[in-house]
Amino acid sequence: MTSQGSARRPKYQRIADALRTAIQAGEYGPGDRLPGENDLMATYEVARMTARQALGVLQNEGIAEARKGAGVFVRAFRPLRRRGIQRLAHEQWGSGRSIWSADTEDRELVVDQIEVREEEANDRISGALALPTGARAWVRSRRFVLEGKPVLLATSFLPSDIVADSAVTRVDTGPGGTYARLAELGHEPVHFREEIRCRMPSADEAERLSLAMGTPVIRIVRTAFAEGGRAVEVNEMTLDSASYVLEYDFDA
Repeated sequence: MTSQGSARRPKYQRIADALRTAIQAGEYGPGDRLPGENDLMATYEVARMTARQALGVLQNEGIAEARKGAGVFVRAFRPLRRRGIQRLAHEQWGSGRSIWSADTEDRELVVDQIEVREEEANDRISGALALPTGARAWVRSRRFVLEGKPVLLATSFLPSDIVADSAVTRVDTGPGGTYARLAELGHEPVHFREEIRCRMPSADEAERLSLAMGTPVIRIVRTAFAEGGRAVEVNEMTLDSASYVLEYDFDA
């Protein structure tokens, strides 16, 4: 950017740029406290709101986090690398490993706020699973927490006529998770489709994921298909965008 273009940027953006550059250069490492509002006001001769906005930019980008009563610190959390293709390979869940283990790289992942229930499928889910009106589905809702930080909300919907009375309806589905159980039931997933978009979170999502104000979420809807093309699961996932890198590795 030219110096003239740089000068046209709002002051808070220029301050955020300078702080970001300092972080990238290693002047501030993970867990280090950044200059506070008073420091930025004195250094750049700006109003408190401008200093606050500059720090807010870094928080919204996931680079920094505010700690109540202590200041703003460089975020120490290392984002997850979600390998969209490898994680769904048959050798992953078919060998008894969770597909989520492909993302965590031996870091501690805790699944909490688990709810398993059966309900009448709404129009959206009925359409995705090609179910008749009034058909029922089993719903598996979970929150995933990595190193104390909530990173993902996931809700799976599965046709009741396939999974009723199986381990899929229990809190713990066993080694390999839902896909391994579907395979045992004769409905092994052989094809997946994922739709991805970004949006701002709802109030409930922001609270459950402990999101900083202004942080968007990544919405991924995955449909799993068995041989013959029947949809056997729809999984609606909401990811903290600051906690994930989405990676897709495939041949030309």
